[in-house]
This record gives sequence, C-alpha cells and structure tokens, in this order.
Amino acid sequence: MQPTLDLAPITRHLRAMYGSRLLVAAVNHLSVFEQFEHGPLSFTELQARLQLSERPAHVLIPSLCAMEVLTQTAEGKLYPSELGQYLSRKIPQNLIGYVGLEKEDPGVLEMVTRLQNDGPLDASEGFSYVMDADAPSPMDEPETARLFTLGLAGRARKLSPIVAEHLPRIEGHLLDVAGGTGFYTFEWLHRNPSATATLFDRPQVLEVAKELLEEFIAHTGDQTIRTRIQFQAGDMLTDALPQTDLLLAASLFHDWPTETCQELAQRFATSLRPGGELWVHDTFLNDTLDGPKPATDYGAALFWGTKGRIYSRQEHRSWFEQAGLQPLPTEIPTQMEYGLMAARKA
Repeated sequence: MQPTLDLAPITRHLRAMYGSRLLVAAVNHLSVFEQFEHGPLSFTELQARLQLSERPAHVLIPSLCAMEVLTQTAEGKLYPSELGQYLSRKIPQNLIGYVGLEKEDPGVLEMVTRLQNDGPLDASEGFSYVMDADAPSPMDEPETARLFTLGLAGRARKLSPIVAEHLPRIEGHLLDVAGGTGFYTFEWLHRNPSATATLFDRPQVLEVAKELLEEFIAHTGDQTIRTRIQFQAGDMLTDALPQTDLLLAASLFHDWPTETCQELAQRFATSLRPGGELWVHDTFLNDTLDGPKPATDYGAALFWGTKGRIYSRQEHRSWFEQAGLQPLPTEIPTQMEYGLMAARKA
C-alpha cells in the first residue's frame, strides 16, 4: 500500500485543548507541584495526595509526564522536572500566576470538577458514545446516532484501508464489535472475497452503516459484500455475540472504565473460536505511563466525553491474559496516532 498523508496534526491540535485544561487544573486548583516537598512520590502516593480515583489519576499524571513537567527516577518515582519546578512556589520566578490567568475558564473549572468526581456531576444526558445506567444511550436517538456516526465517518474512511491491509487474510468470519460506520468491515471483506462478517452495533447506528455500505459498493463495484455481511443490532455488554474467527475492536476499549474493559475482553474471548484472534485498533499510552503527548491529550478528551481513557498496551495485554487469550507480539502503527495489537485464543 502506498503511504498516504497522515492527518494526525489536525487531531493533535483538536485534542490539545483538553491537555491545556489539565495543566491549569494541576497548577492552580490541585497544587500538584507542591506535593513533592519531601521528595519523589510513587504514582499511587501522588494519586492519594491529590485524592483522585483511578481513572482521573491515569489521565492527569501521564499528561503531566508527557508535558515534561513531571519526570521519573530510575525506580519509577515521580518528581518535578527542571521545567516543572517553575510551576511550584519553590522558585520565585515561577509561572503559577501566568498559568493562573486561565484558572477561571469554564472549561478548566469543569475539568477540575470531573477530575475530583471521576466525571461530570450531572450525567443525566448520557455520554457521547456509550450507554449509562442512569440515562439512555445518545446512540439510540436517530438524529444523534446519525450525527455522531457520520462525524466519525471521515476518520474511518481514512484509516480503514490501512487497518484492513494489516488484518489477517482468511476465509472465515469477522465480527466487528461497535463497528459504527462499517468501513473497517467493508474494506476487510473487499480484500477477503471468500470471507463473511457481522457488523454489531446499536440499531440506529446500523441504519447509517447500511447507507454507507451502498456508498462503498458504488465506489468499489464489489457487489458481493452485500451478501457476505450481516448487520446485528444489540448491546455488547449484555447480548450474546456470534462465534467468529476474527474479532475487531476499533476505538472501543477507550470508551470504558477498566472493569468494563476486563468484562469486554472476557466476552470477546468467549466469542472467538479456537485459534481465533482479537485485534484492537486504538491509541496507546506508553507502558511507563509517561506519554506520548498526543495519546495523553486524546485520553483527556475521552475522559471528558466518555467513561474511559487511553490505556497502555500492557493494560490491554493484562485483560487478554485474564480472559485466557495469548497476547501476540504484533504492534503495527497505522495513522492518526493509532496502532494495532492482537491476541489469540488457544
């Protein structure tokens, strides 16, 4: 496949807003850089001092490391870098006041609230892409589902040919869970002419995906896809998933908290036939939880709008192993800060 222009600079600029809010919140509301008076702290020690739960701590602290204002000792303990010292009162020429010019910004204040409460105080309207126990899923509303699905279509059109090119070529079945626009499935079926697939998502999302399939067929001329794909509506957290040889989870785990990701990995493992493979396409944190910055900014954006965050590959591997899957050494970069990793069922 010929290399194409990577659109990552656009998404980096878009998500940087959320990272900036984290910085102002850390300096002017949570006093992160005043916590190291007696020396370096472990991740859990700093989390406890800041009184943050697991998810906001894993959004804030890696972001500050990626900004190079926190750094780590050889033993992995955190402390302010030379740059970060200028965000503490220890140095008279600090920039606390300068950063604080934005401390009353509504977005900053809301970020502080979400950090301290692991989400918004009022979740009655639900989250952008996921179901909530106390509110209906926005993706079950026809207009909202259409808006979000089409909003994600451009990214899917760009990434799906790259992903499909790297997925295994088989004559079996692909299950695309929370497949959204369907473009990843369409592209894979186009490259695997003897294969079949199931696109699994919310009913209103699938209505949009069916329209996009016709667009894809008109573009490629591949009429066979229409007979090789099944659209299955359901809830991946509660409904039975069909048996499959290959399961794709694209931009999926990052919408959910850790315990739900563990549950999903188990459900996906159950759906796989022996020898089947789970492939994840997502953005990943470093295993050392110190960046990269585009991933931490994306994590902050997801923290704002979903129940999830960006996770490391090691966190994914641990879920796979708990579910009885064998992580594969596959680490394939795609574009727009994304990459692929995989695990196999024995």
